[in-house]
Amino acid sequence: MSARRSRSRQAGAGRITDEQIDDLMSKLQAILPEARLGRNDRVSAAKVLQEACSYIRSLHREMDDLSERLSELLSTTEMSSAQAAVVRSLLM
Repeated sequence: MSARRSRSRQAGAGRITDEQIDDLMSKLQAILPEARLGRNDRVSAAKVLQEACSYIRSLHREMDDLSERLSELLSTTEMSSAQAAVVRSLLM
């Protein structure tokens, strides 16, 4: 075996293959809401990654909004301090 082939195999051992990337992109596309990517069966990897980032940002905003609403609710609701402590511990 040539030294070139040996180095190529060693360098490629830790690399991800194109097939693995395609599989991961398909899985990522499958978990994104369909409305975000349209009806096309084949979408570019760049589009999938952009939409995934946008979707994650929207989930963060939604989580922040819900957290704020819950905090407001906890501050106005008359709960025993033990109940409030349990709810707060679940949020942390």
